[in-house]
Amino acid sequence: MGPYIPMTDEDRKEMLKRIGVSSFEELIREIPIEARFKGKLNLPEPLSEYEVKKLLQEIAEQNQRLTIFAGGGAYDHYIPSPILHIMGHPQFYTAYTPYQAEVSQGTLQAMYEYQSLVCELLGMEVANASMYDGASALAEAALMALRIRRKRNVILYPENLNPLYKKVLLTYLHGQEDQPVEVKYDHETGMLDLDDLKSKLNENVAGVLIQHPNFFGVLEDMPTIAEMAHEAGAALVVHVDPITLGVLAPPGEYGADIATAEGQPLGLPLAYGGPYLGVFASKFEYIRQMPGRISGKTIDAEGNTGFVMTLQTREQHIRRERATSNICSNQQLCALAVAVYLSLMGKEGIREVAEQSFYRAHYLLDKLAEKGFEPAFKGAFFREFAIKTPIPAREIVDRMAEKGILAGVPLSIFGMDEDVLLVAVTEKRSKEEMDAYVKAISEVAT
Repeated sequence: MGPYIPMTDEDRKEMLKRIGVSSFEELIREIPIEARFKGKLNLPEPLSEYEVKKLLQEIAEQNQRLTIFAGGGAYDHYIPSPILHIMGHPQFYTAYTPYQAEVSQGTLQAMYEYQSLVCELLGMEVANASMYDGASALAEAALMALRIRRKRNVILYPENLNPLYKKVLLTYLHGQEDQPVEVKYDHETGMLDLDDLKSKLNENVAGVLIQHPNFFGVLEDMPTIAEMAHEAGAALVVHVDPITLGVLAPPGEYGADIATAEGQPLGLPLAYGGPYLGVFASKFEYIRQMPGRISGKTIDAEGNTGFVMTLQTREQHIRRERATSNICSNQQLCALAVAVYLSLMGKEGIREVAEQSFYRAHYLLDKLAEKGFEPAFKGAFFREFAIKTPIPAREIVDRMAEKGILAGVPLSIFGMDEDVLLVAVTEKRSKEEMDAYVKAISEVAT
């Protein structure tokens, strides 16, 4: 790669001539004078491609490598090497959505396989080809619940829902006649307050939204909640951590009408918060009310297997009043990663990841308890738990980072108690790393 060669005045004149203007000022004449930047941009000298890559590498090497014990919806799981290799194939990497659907047989088949795997994982009857992320999937599920219970206009959601999901949900419902109503949680167990849920269930409730495990990592009593919701005639919407399904009952087993999840733990990197994947499934009877798109398998006139876009429910494809969502596309590349992950891991692999995450999380909490750190809640948990801290949790996170450890999520950033730290453990965390965590937090928390 040769050195950067700056554009000459003659080059600029020729460029402007070719696009039909005599000067740069004429090119931007439609922009009001008062709106134009009049200073000089503080930009570095131009670099060649090689120099840019070298500079970016130097910047990247300044990043601190941390051992991650933070969760809150995104988790540091191991990603098998074939996933990024398969995602990198140009026929997948560049074709993010099939606008000329039946020409895109490879993409449609990848969508179909993903949908099939999601149905098996969640125990549901039908899945779409993905939403943007877990938060938008849950919010879309709330709107779907309102559609399938047309004469009702209340959505019950839990106080112990992920605060970021809660903001998206309330944004979706803002300005509509539909009413979001919060159900309290028991501050001793961390679980949903079933008495409060019972008091708020009535003939106006279209859907009951539950996160399981909830934001604090605590497991909910899903069979009881499902029975209560259905007895009131409401649709049950469950947002799950997909890794837990290696050992816990899937939503379909306890009667969920709609199930959603964040797909990031299934083969996607943390990547500073995205892009991620919204997993979305439901009972077959509600398929016409599902958002997004569905790829189906068929036989052509010559008897060959083919794949088609069976359902597209945005207003671009059907009459606006019949559209179920304005989401424009599926997260196909991320969905492909999840499909490859599930295929590689299989049932036994998912079970092993779930079991290792479970046992390691409980090992860490036991060791922390020996040092005097108490769990913030008494409810059973899977692989994420909250502990009380003797000093503000945010200070612990800052001090632990200096020791190369990302200690967790301080709940104060969501307006909650300052002395509660949310800690997550995955199959990647070794005994040595967990012992180092206990030693470090014991030192910095005094």
